[in-house]
Amino acid sequence: MSHGFETLAIHAGQEPEPRTGAVVPPIYQTSTYAQDAVGAPRLGYEYSRSANPTRDALQDCLAALEGGPVGLAFASGLAAEDTLLRTVCRPGDHVVIPDDAYGGTFRLFARVAERWGLTWTAARISDPDAVRAAVRPGQTKVIWVETPTNPLLGIADIAGLAGLASDVDALLVVDNTFASPYLQQPIALGADVVVHSTTKYVGGHSDVVGGALVAASAALGEELRYHQNAMGGVNGPFDAWLTLRGVKTLGVRMDRHCDNAERIADYLHGHRAVAQVLYPGLPEHPGHEVAAKQMRRFGGMISFRAAGGEEHAVQICDRAKLFVLAESLGGVESLIEHPGRMTHASAAGSPLEVPADLVRLSVGIETADDLLADLEQALG
Repeated sequence: MSHGFETLAIHAGQEPEPRTGAVVPPIYQTSTYAQDAVGAPRLGYEYSRSANPTRDALQDCLAALEGGPVGLAFASGLAAEDTLLRTVCRPGDHVVIPDDAYGGTFRLFARVAERWGLTWTAARISDPDAVRAAVRPGQTKVIWVETPTNPLLGIADIAGLAGLASDVDALLVVDNTFASPYLQQPIALGADVVVHSTTKYVGGHSDVVGGALVAASAALGEELRYHQNAMGGVNGPFDAWLTLRGVKTLGVRMDRHCDNAERIADYLHGHRAVAQVLYPGLPEHPGHEVAAKQMRRFGGMISFRAAGGEEHAVQICDRAKLFVLAESLGGVESLIEHPGRMTHASAAGSPLEVPADLVRLSVGIETADDLLADLEQALG
């Protein structure tokens, strides 16, 4: 852990393969392993749901990058979230969630976990008093945070909420997908568990789906590992290899994402077709000071509200050319979407419903001038 971030991204969990010296970890595309004797699996490997060397390499790397003792890789971000909830919660427990959260996370709470007996309350996570008011003493087991939030780019004070969670005997879970471990390390700020959709910035190339958990304590990490195996939503070896390939360049990619996003946020901020820009790097953003304190930079995600309302927002999305109209985020290519009709449609009519005039940008690593020219013609 004395090495720098970029060194860890390239080397943690990725020693040269001892038999051949292969520099890149092999893809162990196998379901089972020969055992040396009954009850004596070689190096502990017996079945790839339980453990696989390629997945282990990714898990070790993610743990190193987030500064936790145990990292676990899953088939998707939602598989990671589901495993976490069913590990630390029981029917009758309560969770505080952001009033601005990813639509899939909201769907998991409202349509799946609620039927299992888990209750939830949405609170503005940028307001510690609102979070404290949402806590149910003796019942709240988790305070769930995204920072920045998806899609409104709200900022939570991780250290402050860690203290609140400790006061009420709850776990602080931080979804670090938007920031990535390069820009923000929640465990160092007091979080108990970090969640990732590794599909996004960690993988970085829009070619693999995955998720991850990193635990701040070894004991919780081993409990999560048990449930990872028991529930089975694991990352396959080829998916793990693709994600590990992507994470090697996370630092350099994030620097370019941030460079481009800062230029675009400044451009949008003064545009007549834009009513409001939501980007924590802008000094007028209400979470700017907190973000500056806990993040290395401000990320590659920008949302803005179209001055012409919902239909104008939809037209902007449809007119974009270089910005690809698509869900997801965090890849090297720039994406544009209308959250109300796309990624957050499941939140319609709920406390998490997003503004109808909202447009979300995932700013890629293309030439910035080309991206600005595309937005200029799309904005009309």
